[in-house]
Amino acid sequence: MLSVGEMAPEFELSNQDDEPVSLASLRGRKVLLFAYPKANTSGCTVQACGFRDNLPAIETANAVVLGLSPDLPAALQAWRTQESFPYDLLSDPDHKVLEAYGAWGEKSMYGKKYMGVIRSHFIIGEDGRFLDVQNKVSPKKSIELATKFLNH
Repeated sequence: MLSVGEMAPEFELSNQDDEPVSLASLRGRKVLLFAYPKANTSGCTVQACGFRDNLPAIETANAVVLGLSPDLPAALQAWRTQESFPYDLLSDPDHKVLEAYGAWGEKSMYGKKYMGVIRSHFIIGEDGRFLDVQNKVSPKKSIELATKFLNH
């Protein structure tokens, strides 16, 4: 498990426009990185819209928001346009970054076990260290905890 104070794993992934976004390029700002299972599904939309709607408060804390899922850029672009997300959605189809962040693992639905995204969010400090780590968090709780943490 990742813990507060340790360095966040570095990454560079394509965003919804198929342009590279790296954690290193965001040094000097806090990063609210949220991992979600699939674009344009109900719980993920609640979580992503919650961060969209709370963006002024998040930006006041010198933070940027990034979404992270296994979806391909085209699906991310369609969802971003549909919901007017003002932040980047990152594509991790081979789930290497999701795994590095502990947001990929065994899940269960209707008694069947499968591997998938564990809804999580991470707040990374200006220096690249974890300030907050929340795994297995509900969409609404994720919004509440992250915005409260950033504005305490």
